[in-house]
Amino acid sequence: MKDIDKFRGCLIGGAAGDALGYPVEFLDAKSIFQKYGENGITEYSLVNGVAEISDDTQMTLFTANGLLLGTTRGMTRGIMGEYSYYIALCYKDWYSTQFKGIAKGGYSWLVNIPELHASRAPGNTCLSAIEQGANGTIEKPINQSKGCGGIMRVAPIGLYFEGKRYTQERIDMIGAEAAAITHGHELGYIPAAALVHIIHMVAHNSNITLLAAVQDSMEAMEKLFPKARHLRELLTLMQKAIDLSSKNMNDFEAIKELGKGWVAEETLAIAIYCSLKYESSFDKAVIAAVNHGGDSDSTGAVTGNIMGAYLGLRGIPEKYLEHLELKDFIIEIADDLYNDCKLTEYGSYRDDVWAHKYIYHDYGRKNTVL
Repeated sequence: MKDIDKFRGCLIGGAAGDALGYPVEFLDAKSIFQKYGENGITEYSLVNGVAEISDDTQMTLFTANGLLLGTTRGMTRGIMGEYSYYIALCYKDWYSTQFKGIAKGGYSWLVNIPELHASRAPGNTCLSAIEQGANGTIEKPINQSKGCGGIMRVAPIGLYFEGKRYTQERIDMIGAEAAAITHGHELGYIPAAALVHIIHMVAHNSNITLLAAVQDSMEAMEKLFPKARHLRELLTLMQKAIDLSSKNMNDFEAIKELGKGWVAEETLAIAIYCSLKYESSFDKAVIAAVNHGGDSDSTGAVTGNIMGAYLGLRGIPEKYLEHLELKDFIIEIADDLYNDCKLTEYGSYRDDVWAHKYIYHDYGRKNTVL
């Protein structure tokens, strides 16, 4: 069952964790605790009154745009390609926003949002892979990167699809395919599939526990990628995160055993640890997720995605909503994922805003007439 509060919670939660961790992404642990105190960073570090999002949230929004672009194409034209194709088109548009003067917006209306043209430490692997054509696949990897740039952007896939339309296996695989556009190593895309699985389970099943969702994702990955050479490494690390979450152990020391989050399996493991240990507290979970001297914005973003999908927007403290960059816009994208395309090829229903977003791609431009 779809719950708009969980859709909003997942995307806002990811952006909040991203914005909390972004100022300390390139600081080592000692520097974080020296600068922010014994508990590390626990409040937004504002820039001109704004808690800035990073490339993690930017690419998450472009992933959502790709999903809705593909569905709208299918609904209004009667034919569509794979979702990964449309997501890749939107990633190319995101790439154009990172370089002044070349943003064209051929497929994504998000290029019309000035704030999304800010360059916020975009990952080199994402940039180089998109520059090469954004054509990586699981079968034909574009590289052998397992960096976290694939997992940090796929949360909308877990939200968007319902079991009636797609099997859980297909939903998970779309997550892997989206990550493989830029990250070709097994541990670059399988963790993305696992995250999609977890988010889908907690967003669409009100009675499931977070632990059960994580364990179910582990079983699902074994079935989905039975021949993957590196699958056991991922599952072992995920189990370690589960085990550590039940121990009375300092978060910094526990996370140190899982890694720094620069690679996707570590990002997922850290997010699992923080989410399970503090499953009833969004605040405690994301604070733990960013204070470790690694890829803090990505571990914060993925933890925020999971916790937001699990607790809903109502479970996110007000301090994470106030000052969050593009908050209302992020909620608008979440609502689009929830409401989905209602236009059809021969139907009489009209939605001019939707058409300008996902057909004409000019929504938000000056002089656009609705």
